[in-house]
Amino acid sequence: MINGYVHPDFADVARVLRRQLPKKTAGGSAICVYHRGKKVVDIWGGTKNWAGDPWEEDTVAVSFSTTKGVTSTLLHILIDKGLADYNDPIAKYWPEFAQNGKENITIRTAMSHQAGLYAVTEQLEKSTDMLDWDLALRGIEEAVPAHEPDTKHGYHGFNYGHLIGGLIEKISGKTFRQVLKDELVDPLQLDGAHMGLPESEHHRQANLIPPKIRSDNFFVEGFLKQFETPIANFILRFLSLFIKNAYEFKRVFIFPFTEDKFCWNSPELMKAVQPAVNGHFTARSLAKMYAALSMGGTVDGVRLVSTETVEKMKQVQNRGSDQVLFVPMHWRLGYHRVFTAGMPLKNAFGHFGFGGSGAWCDPDRELSVAMTVNTGVGSPMGDSRMPILSSVAVKCADRVTKYAATSSKNKSQFSV
Repeated sequence: MINGYVHPDFADVARVLRRQLPKKTAGGSAICVYHRGKKVVDIWGGTKNWAGDPWEEDTVAVSFSTTKGVTSTLLHILIDKGLADYNDPIAKYWPEFAQNGKENITIRTAMSHQAGLYAVTEQLEKSTDMLDWDLALRGIEEAVPAHEPDTKHGYHGFNYGHLIGGLIEKISGKTFRQVLKDELVDPLQLDGAHMGLPESEHHRQANLIPPKIRSDNFFVEGFLKQFETPIANFILRFLSLFIKNAYEFKRVFIFPFTEDKFCWNSPELMKAVQPAVNGHFTARSLAKMYAALSMGGTVDGVRLVSTETVEKMKQVQNRGSDQVLFVPMHWRLGYHRVFTAGMPLKNAFGHFGFGGSGAWCDPDRELSVAMTVNTGVGSPMGDSRMPILSSVAVKCADRVTKYAATSSKNKSQFSV
């Protein structure tokens, strides 16, 4: 059963959710859409855990790399306030970062995944080290770029959060959590946006439910258990057909999923600050943040950033093959292109996540779309659900715009 509100003009979005919800197993999802600054879809359905508890209005779900879009927005807000500049070296605010040839890496370079700091394995001994914020930041400080910065681009799957999150702390003089609260949660009155879920909010969490594996530790027991097994090596060879550099892919993504049992449903991970991968959100909160960006920086009378900063967010920083991923991402400053089912969106930007979640905006259409889920594994950029939803939402928005234009024309023809 689906609950919530849908404007009749966007009824097709509800049909997408109904089709995508699991029919014979546990799992749920929520979708929220804003158009022209107004919330037109706010729906949810399914279950939030194996016990069958229903997905509720306030359910939050870990959203993997969808988190990066929120982290990036925080840095844009600080820059928009004049606290830093995109072309400043990171070391200007974070002197310890200047080690091992990183002294000239700029904020722009880092936000567009051109810093060459994507390899997790060289910086931490085990995956659970990422739960220690200070230790992970020291790893970033001591890291050696995998290539000359600005000469290539490669997706910083895990390290983006500590790189940008650490920079946010250095620029603001506040903890990352405090910046999130001060600059996004409180101004927009978001009902679910956490990086490091407080214990008081754990009851709201949707547990991750992987396909066919009834285990919290599904990355270990499910998708690519270890790259030392024959089947995993076969999958790596298969991926190499599509991924420019399968070795780099392994260095970025596989290490945290090996035998030290990185558990995404554990209380320890829920409470940790990982601004690249463990944001816990409602779709409503994600859509509202992006609604502001779709409307020149303002929603519900609250200005997040200037129109000029939104224009900078839209600008593509690099094209061509990514060193880590298998498709050109057209990286913006902290966001990537929006994937749809055969419908290119020139100025849209956002971020999708590993489990199938995603959130984005299109300033051309004044449209924002967000989905949170607790089922699926997919790829580092999610699976087919988000592109399908995105396409349907765009078609609905275009239909509304076309009807409004036609109605206006007819009224002008018959006015007296």
